[in-house]
Amino acid sequence: MRTRVKICGITRVEDAHAAIAEGVDAIGLVFYAPSSRAVTIKQARTIVAYLPPFVTVVGLFVNETRERITEVLNSVRIDMLQFHGDETPADCAGYGRPWIKAVSMRREIDVSAMRIQYFDAAALLLDTYWPGVPGGTGSSFDWSRIPPALCNKIILAGGLTPEIVEQAVRQVRPYAVDVSGGVEESKGIKNIHKIRAFMHSVKRGEMP
Repeated sequence: MRTRVKICGITRVEDAHAAIAEGVDAIGLVFYAPSSRAVTIKQARTIVAYLPPFVTVVGLFVNETRERITEVLNSVRIDMLQFHGDETPADCAGYGRPWIKAVSMRREIDVSAMRIQYFDAAALLLDTYWPGVPGGTGSSFDWSRIPPALCNKIILAGGLTPEIVEQAVRQVRPYAVDVSGGVEESKGIKNIHKIRAFMHSVKRGEMP
């Protein structure tokens, strides 16, 4: 099965176009003000307005209020929600959208238990744990901690780059991979050459 690819932290129309031209399946828009990759509702609307069909728009939130999430959903085309904080299953539900729960891979995390807890999630996004940083750490974690039986419900993140994603796909066989900093030239600014190299590496990792 083909590995899907999401590029997160899109802040510019031209970066969204570059990603889509290389075959990316989804883009991520960060609605978390402390992030260097955050976008406003106005920026998000501009980016989304130029997207072609069949590209999934993922809105990322971190411990956000229900009122703010609803405001974004009423203002921007968001196809899927991504919760990157301490949200409970109840916090993630009720928006009329499929959702992903990001899991920071602390030592004590049991991926199988998290999948049971967040049973209604479309997938778990597994990211590297770094104290006080809700994702985007630029570091990878021990992929052997991922149960093979759950890989079709896993989005692999955490420090992925064009140099290591081939091995990640080959070893884990995740449903999808998620990258942000690994294809950037600076915070929030993507690099077309890195995106292209990343996509090529994903395809190599799929080969037997």
